[in-house]
Formats: sequence, C-alpha cells, structure tokens
Amino acid sequence: MAERKKRDFLEIPDLGAPELLALLDRAAALKAGESAGRPFAGKTLAMVFQKSSTRTRVSFEVAMYQLGGQALFLAGRDLQLGRGEPIRDTAAVLSRYVDGVVIRAFAHQEVVEFAAYASVPVINGLTDLLHPCQVLADLLTIREEFGPELRSRRIAWIGDGNNMANSWLNAAFRLGFELRLACPEGYDPNPEIFRRAAAGANVHLVRDPREAAQGAHVVTTDVWASMGQEAEAEVRAEAFRGYHVDPGLMALADACAIFLHCLPAHRGEEVAAEVIDGARSRIYQEAENRLHVQKALLLELMAPDRKETG
Repeated sequence: MAERKKRDFLEIPDLGAPELLALLDRAAALKAGESAGRPFAGKTLAMVFQKSSTRTRVSFEVAMYQLGGQALFLAGRDLQLGRGEPIRDTAAVLSRYVDGVVIRAFAHQEVVEFAAYASVPVINGLTDLLHPCQVLADLLTIREEFGPELRSRRIAWIGDGNNMANSWLNAAFRLGFELRLACPEGYDPNPEIFRRAAAGANVHLVRDPREAAQGAHVVTTDVWASMGQEAEAEVRAEAFRGYHVDPGLMALADACAIFLHCLPAHRGEEVAAEVIDGARSRIYQEAENRLHVQKALLLELMAPDRKETG
C-alpha cells in the first residue's frame, strides 16, 4: 500500500465539509466514552509555543496521553528558533524526532512555512490570523445544544475582527451556516477570508451589535486586546465602546441562544458577568470540548489508517 501523504491543519478549510462533520461526530463519540485505544503508543507530539497558553497546551497534552502517546512542550525561547535558526531547519529536524507538531505563534506565515518544510503533520494551535481548533470546539458545543444540523444556525460575532472572527468565517464558508459579525470601523476581519466566505455562505459584516444579535442562536465574543496588543488596550477600549455583550444584547437573540467565549475573558469589558456566568453561558463546556475535538483531529492526521468504529 502506498504511503499516505501527510496532512496539516492550518485552517478550517483544510478539511472538506464531510470531513469536518465526521470529525465532530468522532469528537462527540469520544466524549461519550467511545474508546480510541492507544494508537499513539511510542509517538510524540512536539508543541512549539511562542505564546502562553492554558487550554491549547493542556488539552493537547492530555489528548496525546489519553491516546497512548506523549507531548513535548517547547517554548519558543528554549529553541534555536529564538536565536535565529531558519524555520525550515527546525521543521526538518523536528520531523526526524517526532510524529506531529502543534504550533502556537504570532505570525501565521511562520506556521505555513513550518508546515511546508515539515514531513510530519502540523496543526495550527493559534496565530494572529486564525484559531481553528477553538472554533472546532465551539462547533461541537453548538451541536450539543441544538443538534447536528449546523446550516440552520445563526451565529453572532461581537467585537474585534481577529483570529476568532476569521476562523468563524472559514467555518461558515465550509459548513454554510449564517454568520453576522459586528465590528467597529477599523477592526474588520481579514478581507480575503471575508470575501471567500461571502462568496459561498450567508455572512454579513455590520457595525451595530444589536443587528448581529437579533435572532441569533449563538452570541460569541473575545477580548478587545489580544496577546501582543496590550499597548493598544486604551485605544481599543474606546473603539469597542458599545460592543459589550450584556443581558440587553442577549435578550435580542433567540430565546434558546447560548453565549460562547474562547477565554480568557475580561468580565465587565467585552462581556458582562451576568452573561458569562449566567444560565446561557456554555464557556466551560466549550473549553472541555477542546480536548475532544483535538483528540479527533490527532486521530485524523496522525492515525489516518485506523479502522473506524460504529
């Protein structure tokens, strides 16, 4: 049998719609207790992190452990990358040692370059442009709340057109649900990603958060100043005035609407404590689902020839 070409997961459209839905089905089955065995016994996942992390790091480490393998955490400052070694050299060398790589970086192009020179699967754990693994977890959470059909759902994004907004656009592009993004002037999502999504999905960019939230099944947001943007915090706080998710905004959403946030959150800034800690919030369920979707993703990329069950 010919060796299967390695696959990377740098953005959600790297998987087709049937593959994404199958991955979410697999994640749900794993969460429900289906055993995947220990297919990664003797395998190692390298985790190259330039940015600090709680959920991404812990969920991938636990996922590898539960699948029989191990994760090797490599902070950027601990590698020769931090002293100027070319990305292509680090990618080629790590590929001789490990069976897969997760990268959490600032510049998205660095992850793209790393994947180009790595001979093992590479997963985007977060860049300034995209956060695909988080949106996979969000999609699983939505399916748990509303059932497997995603195309009939309306998602409202409130706030910065950041890596999360871009990843929501990519998900809408692949899966066809309605997405409304409310962003202030000057903080729009990536224009190329938006154009691609708008060409094939029902996506809208508006300025009024109330317009985005009207009738939504999901209301979601993120901090106003992400990692690396701390110096802009005051300017951003002024720009995002009025983009606060409070009970009044949630009241415009569907009666069964839920609230999501990728965390960490700043209560009293992008979201009111009454919302994020209220009955509609699913933030901890959402955070747990990082583990299950990433186990399914690792199985898809690193154990592609496994026998399917069910």
